[in-house]
Parts: sequence; C-alpha cells; structure tokens
Amino acid sequence: MSKSRKSLVIVGNAFERERLAAQATPERIMWTRDELGHLLNVYGRMVAAGIWRDYAINDGRDAARFSIFRRASEVPLFRIDKIPAMRRKQGQYVLHAMDGRVLRRGHDLPALMRFFDRTSLKLVD
Repeated sequence: MSKSRKSLVIVGNAFERERLAAQATPERIMWTRDELGHLLNVYGRMVAAGIWRDYAINDGRDAARFSIFRRASEVPLFRIDKIPAMRRKQGQYVLHAMDGRVLRRGHDLPALMRFFDRTSLKLVD
C-alpha cells in the first residue's frame, strides 16, 4: 500500500506582511487623551490670561493638528502637529509659528509645550 503524502507549503511572505501591517500608520492620525490633556491645559491657561480665544483640531492621514487662534476669523497663531512618520527622526511633535516657521521639534509633547511657559506675557499699551 502506498501512503499519499500531502505537501507542505510555506508562505515566506506571510510573516513579512504581518510585520509591515503592524508598522503601518493608521488610516487617521488622532490625538490621544493624554496629549489632548497637555494641549488643553496650556490652552486653558492662555485663555484665562486673555491671549488666546479659539482652537481647532484636525486629523488626517499623515498628521494630526492643533491650531491656536487669537480670533476665530484669523490665521492660527501657533500650530502643533503630530507626525508619527517623524517619530524616529526629529520627533513626532512640531510647533509652528504663524508664518509657518518651525519653532520647536521634539519627541515629548509636555517638553514642547513648555515653550509657552517661557514666553513673556506682557501687556503692551
């Protein structure tokens, strides 16, 4: 009697496909609850000081954005971006000025938000 043997097929690509799927960025980049806590903490202090009045939160495929406005009808004073693709390079958090200049980059959001602690809050007559 001859035994029939089933051939074993090994797909070498399956492991690579699973690894790449785990590393892939999600469809939408969003702020986490802790990140929003840090952002809104600084925002609340500046609103209490009368400097900022409005904010906007945007999500996207490449980045999440928190924009800070003096008035809702203006361009944002500051823009804080979360770009996970830059996590291993210069840091995933970027602080932009009104004109688009990069003021600060970092791996840690609370450290990036300390930029606003050092800013002098002087009223000009």
